[in-house]
Amino acid sequence: MRVLEIQRRTSSKSSKSSKSSKSSNAEGSDCLEPAEHEGEILLRESDRPDVVVRTSRAKRRAFLGGAKEGEFDDLA
Repeated sequence: MRVLEIQRRTSSKSSKSSKSSKSSNAEGSDCLEPAEHEGEILLRESDRPDVVVRTSRAKRRAFLGGAKEGEFDDLA
């Protein structure tokens, strides 16, 4: 998916996007940006906006649950 497509998709009324308040630098460029568009979850890194991961709510929920339980702490 191209950057222009992301901007177009996330600028519509049916889209919601957010940015973490825990970015590791002052510019906020070390951030994973989630967005929702028509029931689909989109994720991209702020410093690589051309790379987009698409997933479902169920898969995102499973991943976040594992992260909360420390399943991925060895990757941090």
